[in-house]
Amino acid sequence: MRIQSIRQRMLATTMMGGVALAALAALPVVALVAPTTALAQSQTGSLRIAVTGDNGPLSGATVMVSSPDSLVRRSGVTDADGRVRIANLDPATNYTVAVSAAGYSDFSAQNVAVVTGRDLSLGYVLIGGTGPSNASNVDDIIVTGTSLAAIDVTSATVGTTLTLDVVESLPTGRSYQSYLQLIPGVKPGGGNPSSRSGVNYSDVGGTIGTSTDNVYYLDGVDVTDPATGTFGSNFNSEIIQEQQVIVGGVPAQYAGGSGLISTVVTKSGSNDWHGSLNYYLQNDGLVANDQHRTSGGFSTYDSAVTLGGPLLRDRLWFFGSYQKKHREDEVLDPTTGAVRRSVSNDSELYFGKLTWQVTDDDRLSASFFSDPTEISGSSNPTVLNNRDRTQIQGGDNYRFDYTRTWNDLLVNAYYFKHEGEVSQLAADQSVRDNVTFRGAGSTLAQRSLGGFGSNSETHRDRAEFGVNLEYFLDTSWGTHTFKAGYTNSENTFASNSTVPGGATFTSIALANSGATFLDYTTAASGWTARPFASTDVPRIIAAAATNAGARAALDTDNNGTITTAEVNAYRFTNTAGNPYGNVNAYRAVRSVNAPYSVQSKGQTAYFQDTWTLNQLTVNAGVRAEEWSHYSSGGDKLFTFEWELAPRLSVVYDLFGDGRSKIFGFVGRYYDPIRNDMTNFAGNLSGPITDEQINIAGNWVTFRTRGGAVVPDSVFGPSTKTPYTDEFLIGYSTTFGSDIGLTVSATRRQTRDIFEDYDLAIFSDPNARAIDGDPVDPRASGVAFPGSPFYLPYSYFGFTSAPNANYILGTLAGGERNYTGFEVTLTKFKTDNWNGQLSYTYNDAEGNTNSDGNADFQGDVIFLDPRAPNTYGPQPGNIEHLFKAYGSYDFDFGLQMSGVFNWNSGAIYTPAQSVSGRYFAPQASTTSVFGGVQEYYLLPGGIGSETGPSYATFDMRLKYVKDLPIGEAEFFLDVFNVLDQQSATDEMKLISGDGVYRFQEANAWVAPRRAYLGVRYSF
Repeated sequence: MRIQSIRQRMLATTMMGGVALAALAALPVVALVAPTTALAQSQTGSLRIAVTGDNGPLSGATVMVSSPDSLVRRSGVTDADGRVRIANLDPATNYTVAVSAAGYSDFSAQNVAVVTGRDLSLGYVLIGGTGPSNASNVDDIIVTGTSLAAIDVTSATVGTTLTLDVVESLPTGRSYQSYLQLIPGVKPGGGNPSSRSGVNYSDVGGTIGTSTDNVYYLDGVDVTDPATGTFGSNFNSEIIQEQQVIVGGVPAQYAGGSGLISTVVTKSGSNDWHGSLNYYLQNDGLVANDQHRTSGGFSTYDSAVTLGGPLLRDRLWFFGSYQKKHREDEVLDPTTGAVRRSVSNDSELYFGKLTWQVTDDDRLSASFFSDPTEISGSSNPTVLNNRDRTQIQGGDNYRFDYTRTWNDLLVNAYYFKHEGEVSQLAADQSVRDNVTFRGAGSTLAQRSLGGFGSNSETHRDRAEFGVNLEYFLDTSWGTHTFKAGYTNSENTFASNSTVPGGATFTSIALANSGATFLDYTTAASGWTARPFASTDVPRIIAAAATNAGARAALDTDNNGTITTAEVNAYRFTNTAGNPYGNVNAYRAVRSVNAPYSVQSKGQTAYFQDTWTLNQLTVNAGVRAEEWSHYSSGGDKLFTFEWELAPRLSVVYDLFGDGRSKIFGFVGRYYDPIRNDMTNFAGNLSGPITDEQINIAGNWVTFRTRGGAVVPDSVFGPSTKTPYTDEFLIGYSTTFGSDIGLTVSATRRQTRDIFEDYDLAIFSDPNARAIDGDPVDPRASGVAFPGSPFYLPYSYFGFTSAPNANYILGTLAGGERNYTGFEVTLTKFKTDNWNGQLSYTYNDAEGNTNSDGNADFQGDVIFLDPRAPNTYGPQPGNIEHLFKAYGSYDFDFGLQMSGVFNWNSGAIYTPAQSVSGRYFAPQASTTSVFGGVQEYYLLPGGIGSETGPSYATFDMRLKYVKDLPIGEAEFFLDVFNVLDQQSATDEMKLISGDGVYRFQEANAWVAPRRAYLGVRYSF
């Protein structure tokens, strides 16, 4: 099979006189923003090499591929078409490709890049002048090299590959999480940023900037926290050999897909001893004045050592590192500017790896890393000292891996164990009371009495084993690369917690004594927080009927029946026993303390075939997943049966020269339910909390959370796994030898979203319409048979009401829709410089923020996705993102670089706080929709506001000094060079939070700050 255009192009552009040798190869790749793919599990890449002689494709040529960063050299012999595929290569950017053939002088090309999972194509033309092709008397050989902005013309995956050389040439934080901000389309945020359709908002606290849709791989193993969906481990960034970030067109071997996928391959040592020692520091003397009084004095340092080399040359390598990080901050009161407290953050990151090349075809590796961290308190200036807490986190991780190669077959097997702890201890052990006020004007200190309210120790552990296969088959009808794999995972969430004082309170301020239950649960009343909802009334009526004092206080007409109207008319006035003398309203009593653990166990399998025929590549694959959840008693709670996620892509090499392609992808990504929901349904032997309302001095339990008597929740038998369908088209090309362009458009649709339901609100077969005959005594907020909100028990898979507070099921009518466009222009590193420009447009709409967790949309009618005014722009979305970076190397050892980012501001919803959730404003009066009376959301509220747009510009200067042994590097990073302390967020609560008023800026770009560093390496 001949690719004539490659040969013709090279012959036309590289002939020099009558005798020449031309090479078409890739120089070190600093950032491959053309679509990429990665086989995370095998951790290897491949090269497709075509060798051409005077008379066409050259068969019988020997091709040897080697790197000082790889334990093996691999070779092959070109076939009749002059082609050979060299597989199972470790990722590195310093490969040498050596070609030898009879009648030609030996040739080698240096600095060839191999990227995990990619099948890059290279071409070499050997030209013997005017003599015969087997001439042996060639005298002068001229070698020229041409760099291509490498494009994998067999893949439709969109992503970026970063090497340590790239990230260390730019001003970034020293962590793999901060490197994600270099990726086109990734939104600004903390360590778990959102990308494309990944949810970037939480109703809890109205948080923007954290996504629970990402997946994090380390050396092929999923290290995502199984409870939170965020990153589960930290490690020294200097152990990274390669970091790939996939944002679209995800192949079948990967979990996730609705967010980004980060896969890190670690270093393995080499045949020569290499090491480094570095020290970075920063303190308040290197920082400009803070214009917003959010930070005071601080100091930080970061020191690390690495060492790697041969324990047995060509067979056994070692690589290890140790990093110590420390930061100490003075946290200021944002109102007065006074020092509120000092907090410290100390972490130690350990890493060790052994790689044993038993034979040329057998490899064993073992690695260990650990990330213990202690944080003495919060650096958030709005956190009061009495609400502060210390945190201990981190854990040990172990991985064992075996790989065997049989010619074109590769088999990999591994075992991994992750131990992760997150424990918190309240700084103030007094009873917590969240005091509520009617209207604005109260301060945060007035609203936040007592301590944090809980002490907890949690462990999020994961054990996994898996096997993966890759087989390459060359036929007369093209080539096939088959990939298949199976994993078996066990996730354990263990918890032990206590509540200081045995209870937490939500009280009414004395100034608002006498408020009615109706007023206290009505959005238009303007309360700073609301612990009850109108939907709690049926439970309160049932509970009060068994308490003589409460029954007498509510049954004002003495007819022996408590009605909704009587509950709504009740006035809160009692202060007896209140910890701080406020009006008793709500409290949560911890009646039982007990440790417990729950589990989820999963099996996944995938199969895919990449078929390439001439210029066409079709990648067809399917991923299958099954997950079971287990209670603290060991009983199976529910099994999400095998779900099939098909994925199909088509790629066409436009001119057959490996420089331009068009591609399309369609596929489904499932989002398995995490362990936080296993915990919700499976806590049958752990702590028990009684939720109580105070009625005339009587504390009445209206709901019990936890325990086996009335489980907090159960899985509905008909519950489905949430999924996202993706449709993607794109185009990639190169200009000249070192500029790459990629354009892509994406459509995503998320369905079968997960939620918990209160069946008393949505599934009561005895409920009636507000204007029914007779009238429903609950008056409003309840679905009835025939209404658009009613869900019969059969919807959840039941024949009658189950024994549980809530039902975990599929959110009826819930949907999120995303449309995006992205263009990326990359200058690959030649002539001492490289750079990148990218623009991303995001349009995201929907009627739910639920993201595999239990929120409130199944608890109240007005938030139901089918209710009026719930569909709109997705909170947390950022419509426009522009990114640019560049780096230039001077000949005298100085490197200068810069990073510029701009975004148009995050969309948000003006909100009212209900049980810690931020909800869109409700109407001040009830209305009827589908026969159901409710305080529905106001029109135009969802996603109606946009936060401030802002830009950042950072620079790095690095100077390299060669030494007799090794080299010294000196770093100066300057973040926010222009000291533009622009607002990045604003208060979303209509009543404010006691510190900031509605729409007042409450977060800013940090002041200009310098970061100094030095590193010695050999």
